[in-house]
Amino acid sequence: MNRRTYLRGIGLAGVGATAGCLGGDPNTTLGKPDRRGGVTSEALAYPAWGERVPDVTLPDPLTGASISLREVDEPALVTFFYSHCNSICPRLISSLREVQIHSLDGDYADEVGFYPITFDPQRDTADRLREYGTDMNVALDADNWHFLRPSSRDRAKAVLEDEFGFRFQRTHPEDMDMYMFTHIGLVLLVNGDGYVERAYRGQEGREGQYIEDLETVRTGGGLL
Repeated sequence: MNRRTYLRGIGLAGVGATAGCLGGDPNTTLGKPDRRGGVTSEALAYPAWGERVPDVTLPDPLTGASISLREVDEPALVTFFYSHCNSICPRLISSLREVQIHSLDGDYADEVGFYPITFDPQRDTADRLREYGTDMNVALDADNWHFLRPSSRDRAKAVLEDEFGFRFQRTHPEDMDMYMFTHIGLVLLVNGDGYVERAYRGQEGREGQYIEDLETVRTGGGLL
């Protein structure tokens, strides 16, 4: 699947997803999100409410497993990052880590998965990701966290840009070992049937919102 052309690029800062009423789409538990300007899911470059997550398979370099995102049968939080980022990526990973801690403390760790996908496979090797996860206090020994790493730079571009509609642009400093990326912050909440319940942009989604929405999806809108 090729996602829609990324017309709004990195500057689409005004579109957000917030909690709505339950119902409204047979494939989702959370209701249609309230978006500024009435923007529809189809108008967004990335998968959003009511749309299926792309049918992609990526390796987890820490376990050797291959993860097919559409075959994940529990609610999942998917994000996009690279470990050398010093701005939004640490906040994204930290927020997901807090949700992971909540799942471990709340005894529902086997009911949720975390899938951060790196778009810098050249530097994000297995050793680097293990070190990064440890530094970020991620519970790497828990079965619900999987760093995913495309096999090459071209594969990263094909998966993230063509499949997810997530655009990232590499900088070109004089010392190319110090290159960075410009990109948006994006977290997808995907239900156990592979449909996107929420697409959180930038600072719109925080761990408290993730936990609240995740509980609704996990319980089908009922109470634990």
